[in-house]
Amino acid sequence: MKNLRWPSLLLLLFFAATQVSGQALSDSAYIRQHYTKTEHQIPMRDGVKLFTVVYAPKDKTQKYPIMLNRTPYSVAPYGEAKYKTSLGPSSEMLREGYIFAYQDVRGKYMSEGEFINMKPIKAKKGKKDVDESTDSYDAIAWLVKNVPNNNGRVGQWGISYPGYYTTVGLLSNHPALKAASPQAPVTDWFWDDFHHHGAFFLPHAFNFLTSFGQPRPQPSPTGAPRFNHGTPDGYDFFLRMGPLTNANAQYLHNNVAFWNQMMEHPNYDAFWQAMNIRPHLTNIKPAVMVVGGWFDAENLFGALETYKTIEKNNPKAYNTLVMGPWYHGGWARSNGQTLGKVSFSQKTSEFYQPQIEARFFRHFLKGDGKGQLALPEAYMFNTGANQWREFAAWPPKNTQERLLYFGPNGKLSFEKPSAAGGPSYDEFISDPNKPVPFSEETTVGMTREYMTDDQRFASRRPDVLVYQTDVLREDVTLAGEILSALNVSTTGSDADWVVKLIDVYPDTAAQNPHNPASVKMGGFQQMVRSEVLRGRFRNSYEKPEAFTPNQVTAVNVPLQDVLHTFKKGHRIMVQVQSTWFPLVDRNPQKFVPNIYQAKAEDFQKATHRVYFTPQQPSYLKVKVL
Repeated sequence: MKNLRWPSLLLLLFFAATQVSGQALSDSAYIRQHYTKTEHQIPMRDGVKLFTVVYAPKDKTQKYPIMLNRTPYSVAPYGEAKYKTSLGPSSEMLREGYIFAYQDVRGKYMSEGEFINMKPIKAKKGKKDVDESTDSYDAIAWLVKNVPNNNGRVGQWGISYPGYYTTVGLLSNHPALKAASPQAPVTDWFWDDFHHHGAFFLPHAFNFLTSFGQPRPQPSPTGAPRFNHGTPDGYDFFLRMGPLTNANAQYLHNNVAFWNQMMEHPNYDAFWQAMNIRPHLTNIKPAVMVVGGWFDAENLFGALETYKTIEKNNPKAYNTLVMGPWYHGGWARSNGQTLGKVSFSQKTSEFYQPQIEARFFRHFLKGDGKGQLALPEAYMFNTGANQWREFAAWPPKNTQERLLYFGPNGKLSFEKPSAAGGPSYDEFISDPNKPVPFSEETTVGMTREYMTDDQRFASRRPDVLVYQTDVLREDVTLAGEILSALNVSTTGSDADWVVKLIDVYPDTAAQNPHNPASVKMGGFQQMVRSEVLRGRFRNSYEKPEAFTPNQVTAVNVPLQDVLHTFKKGHRIMVQVQSTWFPLVDRNPQKFVPNIYQAKAEDFQKATHRVYFTPQQPSYLKVKVL
């Protein structure tokens, strides 16, 4: 620096100052300078008051739309002198200027009333009947009437559980609600979050409910503390816990009501069906933009199914879908360039926030909402190829359905296996006392990275079947739904079936700069999509059925949508297994009426077979773009 001339130094300082001013102030400082915070108790139609925080622009030269976020996760910090460090969906929208309103939902934190998980929607309501749709209506009505300087238009957004409340807000039918963005919305808890096709996602449910599920007898600004496992090794913790009946005896002590309800309802009965929001998604009037992440470990199902249901039931509604290469909420909580060891070659969140999300809300809340909004029906990131794609429909129309057949010697091919010689099945021994781990990392929870994790650790186990194609001679892009159609047998009377779709990198794959030098991408087995089906539900989720030992049985495992390009020089791999621990609780492999009441002596080894003859094929049904 001592050799710099003054003009050069001044120029350097000028560019530094320009960069600071270009980035503007930090969000936290900007909020305090440009927004005023007020706190309110908003009365609902039954007299219950919901605690609501409003951040309004200090500038009064124009009127602003209201952006509403209803949450069970706290609107903290509490007290009008304490400000949030960020507002709204993004810094872009914070600086553009909106009135941001955050509300503790009924029965959570500082709001009055009783909290009920996924409170069922009442199709027909009396004047005093309440559910989350009426609470949404009453909140919007109060805000439009009582918050100064608003333009009479309201937008709603939220991620995860707040995404569910955004979906429910669509049912309020308040005329001021013009635009809503359910993002990774909780939708149906028998397929999302805690369950996947009836299989129980143990660490996710246990870790969440040990805190969130604790009773709150009166309004409070604090929630329950997180559970302390006493070890970083979740595999060991949950294995030592034993059958699920031990969870209460050892840890929960019957204090978590929703855990008890789950244990009483292992099947898709009226308890779960009443929470399903999808049948109510009719007569949708606001513009909708559903957002999700291809690698969302929690609510991928919710994003895809919310979009598809609204599209089916409301063909004239403005309804769009955005899917990026994100973990749960990654579009708002990261730059979206990497996940785990995988790189997407660009900061996808920094494109999405200004170019998609901000444009959507600006058009419907600040414009007249009538002109053409230059966004496609579906804005989708193609993983593997690492590029954004626009589609006029999702799933896209220009796909060809093809079958990827399992075959002898670990072969995976678009050609149907022949009947000539060779084995007709593969088999493995599944031991619930030595289950296949879901990750090679030591963790007590469901990691967000598991959705893209390297699967070589699993492919080397004897209780995981592996099928892969030859090296691809050209790119293969899969777009839309995938179905794994298996023909299987077991020596037991119950079994889970896990299917994983994997992109196998060539040995010469380049390193990703964000990884430590020790992480080599050559031969990396990136999980692209995975799913599990609890075998007892193969024919009905309401009425489980035992397997007949050693009888060949069809089991279909639906995998969720993908948009992924398997590049030339890569391979396509499929892995099949029956344990996935502790991500999925252990199936005893002996049929019991309520699987959550299984005793230690019910857990038994079983030999599972997967068949691949012309008469009893096993395959993946895919859509090739």
